[in-house]
Parts: sequence; structure tokens; C-alpha cells
Amino acid sequence: QVQPVESGGGLVQPGESLTLSCVASGRLFSTAAMGWYRQAPGKEREKVASINALNGTDYADNVRGRFTISRDNAKNTVFLQMNNLKPEDTGVYLCNFLVPLFRMNYWGQGTQVTVSS
Repeated sequence: QVQPVESGGGLVQPGESLTLSCVASGRLFSTAAMGWYRQAPGKEREKVASINALNGTDYADNVRGRFTISRDNAKNTVFLQMNNLKPEDTGVYLCNFLVPLFRMNYWGQGTQVTVSS
């Protein structure tokens, strides 16, 4: 069982930055695809960014160029650096741990990000 734990959310003004962290226990972290998803009120959950075991990254169109995902396998941690935040970035940000080979798909509880003036 893997329990991702997110941190780093908060209330910021438009144009400011935040860095989210997600720690996921277990020896398979370095082989896992890690993703950040966003759940806004009244909207479907959307994938914001992902990083695979080879450090290949992918971003949603509406965050590309502003967000950067990275990982530190020595610390079992994935990060999401968010710059130039906009009100539409508001939501609960959830971390996903995925190892399809072993049918492992785990979610964290989420961390709230609110962008408002």
C-alpha cells in the first residue's frame, strides 16, 4: 500500500508562485509515473502534469510554460512548481502514484490551492 501525501498549498494572489510536494512511500517510487491532478468545484478532475520513470514530462495546455514538474527519487518526492498563478488555477491538487505493471494506482488526499486577489 502506498499513501501519497501532498503539501504546499495555500492562498496566493494572481501572479504569485507556489511549490507543491508529494511524498510517496515505498521502494517502487523510482519506477512510478507520478502525476498532479486538479479538482475545481463543479468541474471534472483534470490532469495538470505528469512525470514518468525516465523523467519524461507532460503538461496540460493551460499550464504549460508556467508549471514545472520534477522528482527526487532519493526522497520519494515529486514537486510541482507553479508560477504566474491565475484564479482559474484554484482547486484541490492531488498526487497520483502509478505503476501499471503491478496494478498500483494510488491517490493522495489533496492540498488546496486558492488564487485570489
